[in-house]
Amino acid sequence: MEKSLSKDCADLRSHLKRVKDTFVTNPKKYSFGRRLQLKSGPIIFSVIGVVFSSYSQASALEQSGQSILPFLEAGNYAEVNAFAVDPSVSGVIHDRPDLGKPNQSRDTGNIGQDNQFYTAALKLQLTDQFSFGLLYDQPFAAKTAYPLLPNNSYSDDASREGTSVNVKSQNLSFILGYSPIKNFQVYGGPVYQTVEGDVSFRGMAYTEAFNGYNAKFKEKGELGWLLGGSYQIPEIALKAAITYRSKIKYDFQVDENIFGEPLQYTAPAKTKVETPQSVNIDFQTGIAEKTLAYMNLRWVNWKKFNIRPAQYDALTAMYMDALTEGAYKQGIDLDSYQKDQYSVTLGLGQQLTDRWSIASDIGWDSGSGSPASTLGPVKGYWSVGLGAQFNPAPNYFIAAGVKYFWLGDTKAEGGGYYLPIDGIKEFSEQAEFKNNRAIAYALKFGYRF
Repeated sequence: MEKSLSKDCADLRSHLKRVKDTFVTNPKKYSFGRRLQLKSGPIIFSVIGVVFSSYSQASALEQSGQSILPFLEAGNYAEVNAFAVDPSVSGVIHDRPDLGKPNQSRDTGNIGQDNQFYTAALKLQLTDQFSFGLLYDQPFAAKTAYPLLPNNSYSDDASREGTSVNVKSQNLSFILGYSPIKNFQVYGGPVYQTVEGDVSFRGMAYTEAFNGYNAKFKEKGELGWLLGGSYQIPEIALKAAITYRSKIKYDFQVDENIFGEPLQYTAPAKTKVETPQSVNIDFQTGIAEKTLAYMNLRWVNWKKFNIRPAQYDALTAMYMDALTEGAYKQGIDLDSYQKDQYSVTLGLGQQLTDRWSIASDIGWDSGSGSPASTLGPVKGYWSVGLGAQFNPAPNYFIAAGVKYFWLGDTKAEGGGYYLPIDGIKEFSEQAEFKNNRAIAYALKFGYRF
């Protein structure tokens, strides 16, 4: 009897083990085990980054979106991305004799300039608990050029040049991740950032005092940092992460001149600039077999950003003192933003076959204030994006995407709109920018090793 019972118990244990092994190794054979199971999960996961791309002038100097997603990939992973942006931005100048020549078209012409930028990432899983990431991106940029037109509102016949701005930046983020418990990770590390730029004012809109003003910000690098945490459940394709990036402070040496003649209204001094702090929140989860939903929320503290070079500050202070008959004696910013930027991206990814997957998303961006500077007259956007990915082999993929932007309408102002001076708002408003758009293209290559 005892031998029989012992044998029955052994058989039962053996049967339970087989059942357990079956569910662990073959969960897709059972409906409750495959409900949110994503076959070849990485195929869908990686396409998200293709359509998650920002437009360089949608909010202040925003460009790359500073995504942390490559660092959240499983195992060892590398990717490179190339983006191209084709904007169409134009406006109509107010019908005032101080802003343009009479009997001439009041169109600004297309001030948007084609732009390309790049990102790359390397993620290494050092141990079960420690990971390392190196992320390269170009987070902030601006590229605007007003064409030479007969109205001379934003261009100058003598120099044959138009108002322009060209800002470039680069970021290297060094990230160390630590996982104290299963599925949870904290990460952080230093960020090295470089910024450079050129600004030129041309035309009647800037008055005789500032027509011909040039400022060159020599490239400079400084350190910041990032800190974040993530939680993942791979079985249902769930990823959640929040990442904070610090502001980065600069003291720029700025070369200022009027048509090449150095400005010396005051003693030389360096110009203080801070690139903004930001927060990214990323979330994705499987919602059905082979279907993924994802979201990104982003906040950027543009409200505290301003640029005021020393000579420009002194020159504008002199001008405002004369204009207001001594009521206002301070200078004005070369460029600044009045509100923080908030943006939302919502999307779906769908695996079609073992080698093909697609994704689509919609996006909204609040902009950074309206009226906006003549150097970037856009107030946020609405967008829709489409992406597709092909996996020739399980360990690498090629993806491409396109995103269309409906850029927000705004008025352009010459820098004094927000000053505490009676009547300054109407005087500062210069043009209306409406019904503008942009198209961004992306190409991505990813490799797992």
